[in-house]
Amino acid sequence: MRPCAFAIPGDHRQKTGGFIYERRLLEELQAVGRQVTHIALPAGAAAAEQSAALRREVSKVLEALPPDQPLILDGLVFAAMPPEALARLTCPVVAMLHHPMGMEQGLPADIAQHLLAQERTNLSLAAEIVVTSPHTRQTYIGLGADPARITVALPGHDGPRDLTRVEAGPRILSVGLLARRKGHDVLIRALARVADLEWTASIVGKIHDAAVADELALLIAEHGLGTRVALTGELPDAALAEAYRKARIFALATRYEGYGMALAEALCHGLPIVSCDTGAVPGTVGQAALLAAPDDPAAFAGHLRTLLLSQAARDELARRSRVLGQKLPRWKDTAAVMGLVLDGLRC
Repeated sequence: MRPCAFAIPGDHRQKTGGFIYERRLLEELQAVGRQVTHIALPAGAAAAEQSAALRREVSKVLEALPPDQPLILDGLVFAAMPPEALARLTCPVVAMLHHPMGMEQGLPADIAQHLLAQERTNLSLAAEIVVTSPHTRQTYIGLGADPARITVALPGHDGPRDLTRVEAGPRILSVGLLARRKGHDVLIRALARVADLEWTASIVGKIHDAAVADELALLIAEHGLGTRVALTGELPDAALAEAYRKARIFALATRYEGYGMALAEALCHGLPIVSCDTGAVPGTVGQAALLAAPDDPAAFAGHLRTLLLSQAARDELARRSRVLGQKLPRWKDTAAVMGLVLDGLRC
């Protein structure tokens, strides 16, 4: 097994889907005896806009890597690097991509277009590309990537599957960064439309965009949902697992997902799901979810109402969810896929 480096920006122990994926992949590669050097790049290396000094700092670190040592490069860093900087690297680059940075919600149009054009060029400079879902594979093929150089390594899930449910009333759980792409504003508006029913809701996730967090809090107050909808922030692992076990419905009104690790976690817990027909969501949740169009609170509310009122509908989706959850890979399986990519490189 050949040694390699894995460059990740900032604190790789952050509890977001992308960082969880890369941290667990790093740990599993090391656990099977691979010599993997973790390169902690500055957090700003993942930013859409960077100073010249920061770009020089990142380039200096990566250009020092030996030419015979593959580099697994975080997707945000990959997308943010100017093509000329990426081309100067002498080591083979394995791009670890979750979704195009230029497709992130809330970016100014000119910056989004620049990032997409830059990432399109960078794709030709990667020796191999690893993505988290078949949908993301097709997305990058659409951007011009060579299909023969793209490998899908689905995220792993190492927790227990199909745990005994803990009945705690009609609790609705949503898990995702407080970022515009996650659509929590749509969820709150949908919840306001089913306020005549009995339920409580928790939105779990760290603040990614303070303006979005403020807007969500204001929206909850405007709809008079302050005693029913909680913005819990980030939860410890044990508390989050307990929240999944006590939930009756998992709801994520996302505007786009490259995979949707929180959705997969809901499958592992056998939860019926309400989400949106966008990105990789249909491929992740299969027939275990009711899907609305993105940015459609009325349709989302209709699905919530169905599951809140119908035990039979909940039971059927929960059954499908458990079946899918049992089939999801473990992290060792994800690392095995990456290992095959690394061992197949020529350099």
